[in-house]
Amino acid sequence: MKRAVVIGAGFGGLALGIRLQSAGVDTTIVEARDKPGGRAYYWEKDGFTFDAGPTVITAPEALEELWALSGHRMADDVTLKEVNPFYRLNWPDGTNFDYTNDDSVLLGEIAKLDPGDIEGYRRFLTYSAGVYREGYEKLGHVAFLDFGSMLKAAPALAKYQAWRSVYSMVSSFVKNEKLREALSFHTLLVGGNPMTTSAIYALIHKLERDGGVWFAMGGTNRLVAGMVRHFERLGGVLRLADPVAQIETLGERATAVTTQSGARFEADMVASNADIVHSYRDLLKGSRSAQRTADRLEKKRFSPSLFVVHFGIQGSWPGIPHHMILFGPRYRELLADIYDTGVLSSDFSLYLHHPTVTDPSMAPEGHSTFYALAPVPHMGKFPGDWSEVAPILEKRILDEVGRRLIPDIHSRIVTKFSYAPSDFQQDLAAYQGSAFSLEPVLTQSAYFRAHNRDDSIENLYFVGAGTHPGAGIPGVVGSAKATAALMLEQA
Repeated sequence: MKRAVVIGAGFGGLALGIRLQSAGVDTTIVEARDKPGGRAYYWEKDGFTFDAGPTVITAPEALEELWALSGHRMADDVTLKEVNPFYRLNWPDGTNFDYTNDDSVLLGEIAKLDPGDIEGYRRFLTYSAGVYREGYEKLGHVAFLDFGSMLKAAPALAKYQAWRSVYSMVSSFVKNEKLREALSFHTLLVGGNPMTTSAIYALIHKLERDGGVWFAMGGTNRLVAGMVRHFERLGGVLRLADPVAQIETLGERATAVTTQSGARFEADMVASNADIVHSYRDLLKGSRSAQRTADRLEKKRFSPSLFVVHFGIQGSWPGIPHHMILFGPRYRELLADIYDTGVLSSDFSLYLHHPTVTDPSMAPEGHSTFYALAPVPHMGKFPGDWSEVAPILEKRILDEVGRRLIPDIHSRIVTKFSYAPSDFQQDLAAYQGSAFSLEPVLTQSAYFRAHNRDDSIENLYFVGAGTHPGAGIPGVVGSAKATAALMLEQA
């Protein structure tokens, strides 16, 4: 039996482990933290359950496939519940927009903004379906290992004007500025700037319309736990709380993985779900080719980081939906601050997560769990001292949630804590504290991302946000499918 070692128990690593183990490859996953999940970590404090994220689950069929490979059912391990509306979008002037796949509701919401944009929205939906077919169904689960594979995809990318940004493409269909924001903000969920991310990412709209938006009862951590349960059921081994120190290489082959505790795992194949720069720069110090790759990667554009305020409060809030986007007073200008100039602005836009409206068990009776997330520049653009900045930004964010939704929020708070770019860097070895790895612009997509198999070390593979197709649960689960196919060719 072939032996594989996977570094990191995030969604990508777990999905890859399940695929390999289902195919008969003896697989061990080695995780640095005390719990699996990677960015989908969680905390339990004062009776509240706080998911670190991600919290928006789409394309459930991609997850169900992981169980179906061995004749099992995901529903036996995980309970998913559909969330509707998908998001409530709110602007500072009090305008609300409920984003859903219920056509009658959605067209009514569009009509409230501008009835003249209904026909334009229908044309955008047709466009989104086309890029979904070409960009996700055909290209989202296959590796791009050479430039020839990129050339084959070029005609489809050209047909859908992939060189344009999502915002630019949306603007060609609809005129109302709020609707343009409503149809373009999704790229932020995978680390992309709507003003520069390839229009191919408009496929997210079709992905959500067809598959819905879901929540794992008990939190995203329950989905992670279900994946671990299934991986171990298949005979896989998960080793926690033991950071990898080195990927050993001999010539053009990876031979073993050693950990900080001194454990050593010999392997026929090694795959890393760890941060892509960390993997090359720190774990492959003994490889000259890897160090050259690390140098190239460090020069690329990385997605921003996040500042997240977790808080548990007294009271129940049935009027606040599960997912909200609280837009700030600026859109294009704020994005420029985050992605280009590295300014930590006094204003912000927020994603508000309110899981207890769907699952009250995530808080003590009569209480609610929330988090408020603000995209912020990564540490390469804003090298501030987050130990000083965090308390100030935390108060501003809670003040804004209080002003717009919960007037007496500060007196209701039972417990709270924040998670900053410096935490992404420390806990996840995330380069520059980036929350999504490489920025998803066209020149860093497909072949131009880190490859699912290393170009020089023939049995070294990569999975997760830094590889094709990119961040987000469907992206990293798709990367696992692409990487597993390459590994099983070798096996």
